Amino acid sequence: MLPPAARLRRSEDFREVMRRGSRAGRRRLVVHALWASDEQSVSAVSPPGETPAEVGSSLPTPSPLAGYPAERSTADEPVRPSRAELTARNVRAGFVVSKAVGNSVVRHRVSRRLRHLVAARLGTVPPGSSLVIRALPPAATASSAELGADLDAALRRLSQSPNRRAAGSPEHAHDGSAV
Repeated sequence: MLPPAARLRRSEDFREVMRRGSRAGRRRLVVHALWASDEQSVSAVSPPGETPAEVGSSLPTPSPLAGYPAERSTADEPVRPSRAELTARNVRAGFVVSKAVGNSVVRHRVSRRLRHLVAARLGTVPPGSSLVIRALPPAATASSAELGADLDAALRRLSQSPNRRAAGSPEHAHDGSAV
């Protein structure tokens, strides 16, 4: 399941990712990604005049089991990342599954499948990035393997292509005026 710290919840966050981010479409879904550049993530964390190494040494290091009772972590159970670690990575994902996909039972099934698939791939996304996964009507009849293949292909395409909107390319600029 997708941890609460890794979820997009506010409509402003969805809007920002869909407007400013890159997009890769597949048959069953569309992935919008807003990649965080190294400079943005460093400047957001480090105060002016400090290097990232100095900032990292001054920040408290979170306990790997912060927020979990000690009696729950045993040798045979996997150690889940803490909320602090997820917040530090700051990778977030949100899902859009409209009524065009199907009734509420179908929409929730697709959402659960996508949440599970994205949770397994959060470690492959650069820190500070945000994703919005929009399900298309063919997602209703797709298996988890098919959705996973489409998600992998879209993420691969997005990671290989530069974000032309962020670079200020005039071909993708939109000033909001009607054509």
